[in-house]
Amino acid sequence: MAELRERRSERSRAEPEERRGSERPALLLNLLTALFYGLSSFLIVVVNKSVLTSYRFPSSLCVGIGQMLATVVVLWVGKALNVIHFPDFDRNVLRKTFPLPLLYVGNQLTGLFGTKQVNLPMFTVLRRFSILFTMLAEGYLLKKKFSWSIQATVFTMIFGAFIAASTDLAFDLQGYIFITLNNLLTAANGAYMKQKLDSKELGKYGLLYYNALFMIVPIVALAYYTGDIDNAVGFDGWTDVVFIGQFILSCVMGFVLMYSIVLCTHYNSALTTTIIGCLKNILVTYIGMVFGGDYIFTWLNFIGLNISIAGSLVYSYITFSEEHRKTQ
Repeated sequence: MAELRERRSERSRAEPEERRGSERPALLLNLLTALFYGLSSFLIVVVNKSVLTSYRFPSSLCVGIGQMLATVVVLWVGKALNVIHFPDFDRNVLRKTFPLPLLYVGNQLTGLFGTKQVNLPMFTVLRRFSILFTMLAEGYLLKKKFSWSIQATVFTMIFGAFIAASTDLAFDLQGYIFITLNNLLTAANGAYMKQKLDSKELGKYGLLYYNALFMIVPIVALAYYTGDIDNAVGFDGWTDVVFIGQFILSCVMGFVLMYSIVLCTHYNSALTTTIIGCLKNILVTYIGMVFGGDYIFTWLNFIGLNISIAGSLVYSYITFSEEHRKTQ
């Protein structure tokens, strides 16, 4: 009997150690995918801003087409070489992906248009609204509930954004509309992405590939109808090697960003992905003030920006603390 009790006590001590050991790789994976998304999101904003604003490339649509084309080519080559795997096309694929292709292209294009027309500090602060919309989307689609502390920090971010926007001397109504649409589409895309990934029908590579594939032809047709293709072809910057390098980097980063979003959402949650995006935006905000070239400083605008930033920092801390407690 004494030996039996001793074995049971040893087994009970070993189980928590094994559980902690299995949690460490999972936590590392969560952190790495979050960092990957944050870095990708930061780089693409900077590169897109340079291509569309600094070089004055005339077509956001054509940048979007390049990003979708890069996504399709990279994933098709990966599948052909058996590096990655996802289901072949059949008549059920559209049903399994819908409405993600529409949300994907809408999110991509509104983000590009907003980046082009609004200075970086205001762009990043207005993107805070995506957290509010993501909370609403996750509450409706995934039936999640949020504590009063999270709700309070979200409203602090929104309050700071309103103060900053009220004194934005470079105000652009069309840019603000695009960013608002981008926030709505980001929230819906994140919540639906999590729902589709949890169902495991197409997998992360399949969702990426078919999202881009289904929308290339309609966007090319739209770009042809609006004259964007002619404007892009006639752009005189194609002789500039540095511009060509940045344009190609923008296309490749479009794929990298979408892949990082899928990974971060898969291993974490739609809300965590949105949080990482907002933390990245803090860095972009201050860099944009100094190096962006289109930010007009006023004290009230600066104070509003920092109120929103402070709210996002507290929000991120509370959210990660709550998620950590749930996993314990």
